[in-house]
Amino acid sequence: MGFTMRKFRGETTTSEVNSTALEGSDSIGEETVAADMHLRRVKDQHQWDPFMDYDQIDAVDAALATGDPEKEAAVEQSILQEDSPYMEVRASVKPTDDPTEYVETIRAWTIGFIVCTVVGAVNVLLYEHYLVVSITSPVVQLIAYPMGTGWANYMPNVKVFGYDLNPGPFNKKEHTLITMMAAAGTTISYSISILIAQQIFYGQMWGWGFQILLIMSTQAMGFGLAGVMRRFLIWPAAMVWPATLITCSVMDSLHNHASGDPVNGWRIGRYKFFMIVAGGTFIWQWIPNSIAPFVAYLGQFPTWIAPNNVVVNQVFGGHNGMGFIPGTLDWSGVSGFFLNPLQFPSFAIWNSLVGGVVILVCGYSLAFGGADFYKYLPLSANKNFDHFGKTYNTSRILNADLTLNVEAYEEYSPLLIGPAFTMAYALGFAALMSTVVHVILFHGKDIWRRTKNARYEEADVHLKLMRKYPEAPEWWFMGVFVISFIFALVASLVWDTKLTWWGFILCVLIGVALTLPVGIIQAITSQQTGLNIITEFIVGYMLPGRPIAMMLFKSWGYMLMANGLTFVQDMKVGHYMKVPPRSMFRAQLFAVVWLSLVQIATFNFLVGNIPNFCSEDQAQGFTCPAATTFYNASVIWGVVGPKRMFGPGALFSWINWFWLVGAGCTVIHWLIARRYPRSIARYIYFPAIFSIGGMIPPATLWNLSNWLLVGAFFNIWVMRRYKGWWSRYTYVMAGALDVGNALCLVLFALGLGLSGSSFPEWWGVTVADNTIDATRQARTRPAPTDGSFFGPPAGSW
Repeated sequence: MGFTMRKFRGETTTSEVNSTALEGSDSIGEETVAADMHLRRVKDQHQWDPFMDYDQIDAVDAALATGDPEKEAAVEQSILQEDSPYMEVRASVKPTDDPTEYVETIRAWTIGFIVCTVVGAVNVLLYEHYLVVSITSPVVQLIAYPMGTGWANYMPNVKVFGYDLNPGPFNKKEHTLITMMAAAGTTISYSISILIAQQIFYGQMWGWGFQILLIMSTQAMGFGLAGVMRRFLIWPAAMVWPATLITCSVMDSLHNHASGDPVNGWRIGRYKFFMIVAGGTFIWQWIPNSIAPFVAYLGQFPTWIAPNNVVVNQVFGGHNGMGFIPGTLDWSGVSGFFLNPLQFPSFAIWNSLVGGVVILVCGYSLAFGGADFYKYLPLSANKNFDHFGKTYNTSRILNADLTLNVEAYEEYSPLLIGPAFTMAYALGFAALMSTVVHVILFHGKDIWRRTKNARYEEADVHLKLMRKYPEAPEWWFMGVFVISFIFALVASLVWDTKLTWWGFILCVLIGVALTLPVGIIQAITSQQTGLNIITEFIVGYMLPGRPIAMMLFKSWGYMLMANGLTFVQDMKVGHYMKVPPRSMFRAQLFAVVWLSLVQIATFNFLVGNIPNFCSEDQAQGFTCPAATTFYNASVIWGVVGPKRMFGPGALFSWINWFWLVGAGCTVIHWLIARRYPRSIARYIYFPAIFSIGGMIPPATLWNLSNWLLVGAFFNIWVMRRYKGWWSRYTYVMAGALDVGNALCLVLFALGLGLSGSSFPEWWGVTVADNTIDATRQARTRPAPTDGSFFGPPAGSW
């Protein structure tokens, strides 16, 4: 006899396939089967769950061994339905909901519209500044709170089109809706960099029609895909999305001013704690940002003592060196490249530590024991070099139509990259392959079951509460995806992008296929495997010599996945905060459409009204660093192409072995984990190990060591020794540090940065910049000055 699960608003029942009722003694037997099936399903779904404690796993095994349906039901109830099974989630998200709370009010939509418009426009402005700062989601969260409470306190309660203008106190659901609406504006579309590279550097002007189709399709395809991924990435309890817990903790702290019971001697309430930490961080950050920048680089003090010593700067330098001694009093130095370390679970911190060791051993073995040309290059630099030791001059190898001049290329120089950058590509290949293989081996069965049945997931308390609300149908999201797909196809074919129709379809398929495996790893470890390398690699082979096509392929392939997972993460916040799914759909769809127009309008304003926009000597500092990097990548991958760098017989062809390394390590890990399910293998994630190494450069090992030190202190040592303190304050502190730092950076950029002003020079301002590590000159061997070159002999590249 077959059974299916049917979950209604807050309760789970069983029903026999093709039956309408269960009666008599059959019901008892069927309930027994159902209880056993529920618990076995829980065990299957959490078999490899690193967040699940061993005592919970033991309780499941013991209940299944008894065969007692009452015990099995009781265990499932205690693990999933009373509260979250995970301490991290319990510390941040309440297992309750009030369905009567209002959500889509005039207040929420008005504040959301204003905030997302202003943030979207200002972030485009800031993103093209040399400081590359932005107004982040935590800042929006903080700004929206006094706006909402002010509205509640002073706005009259009158009817507008039948709706209350001021329905009452400003609540968390309204606040969440505003924050998620504006969150789309905190992330600048890749399309802006494409348009700058195209219009400023390549001189192609295709107008508003192309711009709108490009940016809207890039954003909206990701949103449409995100909705389809909910059954895999949002509804399962094991898909924790650790970064969202900070948002939820801050939201709860802002709306709950009460003091709790003492924990580890601390009595202060979370709201007061948040405001003190955020305010203190805001004040302090002016010191490393402007007044005394040396405090941001304390661990690099040996380079101040010997600023021109190559060995000292290579070992202790934090810009291009190994950064052997961690130490910084700048929160940006901790969280700038690797995000807030407090959002990463302890097992992810350990995996990242292993990744740091890998890049240290491999990268610097390559530097001192690899090819001879590495000795002439900086250890860690996110730049391309020629064989004279200078930045690669791409203009020397381009024809007038932006294609490769092979003769000029062979006369000039091969494209060279430093040892750490070489390993970044190698580990990027390994990370992507290990991500796909890991998800297939460890999560393949669950994915298949959820594909066949959206209600397969055993509901935890949060999913049960959310099922009280009407779900946003998948066809809504699929409709958005199809429309935006058509927009993108029109943009790629109507204008002379050099991207073929089959090339466009392939890049979309890559983004769609890899969103789920990358999303699963990110939902667990808080680390995202980038698709920029693989998309560049494929299009460079497939459509060589077409830089515009390369940029579009990369944008629609990579950003489809990245934007989609950003929307998924925001949906998880809505899930935790119990915002009705249809309200989230409307808010996010509005943000996608409106902010696309806002960002395009801001971009055109900047291009049309700022003199020398994106030039190196632009007076207000609008040098467009991200777009410049994007342009350089389009030349390297779209013009020189991966075949000349990574193809058979090429200088870096050995890097391709790392595709096999990524797959092989993961298969071996899976075999060990199956044989020893209670071993440390349960907590190993090769995608996280390889991904963290793939981020160096632009980050350095010094950045990573600071990040690891803070993350290990709070999420390993404090979590074990002072669990009560950790549960109450850690995520609140994480949000407060981010908010205070971001507010300082934005004001610094708008005040001192845009005006070109600076703090008066003194030793504490200049000492960290006056080293050969800071000037990227700490090289084992100096570049030749007699006109000769290093590296492969002439005619061999």
